[in-house]
Amino acid sequence: MMKQILSLCIVLFLFTDLVAQTNTQISADSIAYQLQRKKINSMLDMRKVRFGQYSQSLSEHTGIFGFQTKGDIRRSNDILMDIVKTDDNIYKELKILLEYRAFQQRQIQNHSKEAETINQNYVNLISKLRQQNVALKADAQRAATMQRIYILIIVLMIASILFLISRKSKVKV
Repeated sequence: MMKQILSLCIVLFLFTDLVAQTNTQISADSIAYQLQRKKINSMLDMRKVRFGQYSQSLSEHTGIFGFQTKGDIRRSNDILMDIVKTDDNIYKELKILLEYRAFQQRQIQNHSKEAETINQNYVNLISKLRQQNVALKADAQRAATMQRIYILIIVLMIASILFLISRKSKVKV
């Protein structure tokens, strides 16, 4: 019984350690995910500012009679190219973010499967320990019954011997 309790304590200690390691890993992944989201949001804010600059550059007409000059058009195109480059970078970062998300989902599924396996192993262990406990109780009852039978046999033998001795001594007298 003491071995069973000790083994159960060891199993629970190992399970607690596994859960702590998993929670630490999930926390680190979650932080990386949040940092990636912040990075994308800052890129989106930067794109919004650049788009405002582009809108403003389109309305600038520094040429004669209020027309746009080649320089105005170049500035607008440069800003537009920056916006396109920012969009490309945003797509790349979004892809990384989605990969983080998929990784987290796979990790959660794996953790769930591990936890389910561990729980099933605990159920099996508990069932096995219960069966062993029942078997040990049955063995203890059989041993107690056999002990009573042996004591009864010994008492009967002693009584028989005493009876025979007392009978022999009566016959001699």
